Amino acid sequence: MSTSVTTQRLSQAAWAVGLLLLLAAPFLGMYPVFVMKALCFAIFACAFNLLLGYTGLLSFGHAAFMGSAAYGTGWLLRSAGWPVELGLLAGLVIGGALGLVVGLIAIRRQGIYFAMVTLALAQMIYFVCLQAPFTGGEDGLQGVPRGKLFGFLSLADDLTLYYVVLAIFVAVFLAIIRIVHSPYGQVLKAIRENEPRAISLGYDVDRYKLLAFVLSTAIAGLAGSLKTLVLGFATLSDVHWSMSGEVVLMTLLGGMGTFAGPVVGAFTIIGLQNYLADRVGAWVTVIIGVIFVVCVLAFRKGIVGELLAWQQRRKTR
Repeated sequence: MSTSVTTQRLSQAAWAVGLLLLLAAPFLGMYPVFVMKALCFAIFACAFNLLLGYTGLLSFGHAAFMGSAAYGTGWLLRSAGWPVELGLLAGLVIGGALGLVVGLIAIRRQGIYFAMVTLALAQMIYFVCLQAPFTGGEDGLQGVPRGKLFGFLSLADDLTLYYVVLAIFVAVFLAIIRIVHSPYGQVLKAIRENEPRAISLGYDVDRYKLLAFVLSTAIAGLAGSLKTLVLGFATLSDVHWSMSGEVVLMTLLGGMGTFAGPVVGAFTIIGLQNYLADRVGAWVTVIIGVIFVVCVLAFRKGIVGELLAWQQRRKTR
């Protein structure tokens, strides 16, 4: 059996084991709400990785799209009485529409200038959420009902909602894999590796980058909508710049430019925050910062990236 076939089978086995663990998580003593929260952030990190890892665009304002969709879905479910499925779809649309507006302004900039433009626009959205009457200000949007999916499937039960969130996560994950492996995804990789060369080949790189930005922000909006549905509230922390920093950390820690990396990074960060919050208090931020520094110095490709690199070295030998 060739090494490539063996590697492919090992990869497929790892995916199968990961899915089985997620399916069995509620029965293995893991708190469903914690895993659902981690899955929401995994979707957020996967969306960000589509932009940074496969297109090469660093956005410092991605929390704005997640948080805006969280507020929008929360208000529609609580105050407007929308059904759950339409509320989640609205979050997707809010994230994508806001991403289109921001992208049209920022996409012609590159490098640090692009990052700073997205950060500045995200801060404007933060102050809108702080001052708008329907967001609840510093108190946030509280008491968002879970409702019933398609009018008959009650989501009040944590276990039922868990498998709905898991199904959405798997669908988003597979969709991102399909996007990256499509001809469009190959153009994004070409832009990431050498943008001037992509331009010389006749590609309208601004159009490709704008579409990638909108896709990423739409998926981030879906993550925010799910988070509001799971936790029952949306707060200013969802649109704060520190949330944008967290998703950067998740992506780099897990492995930028890999499919599983953002998922591993999201579960690692959320798990550490959950485990350490009651034990060390505010020091949890310092500990996560130290972990990030160690990651950058010791394994720059992230957890999954280093594993794949080690596997590639073995294959070469």
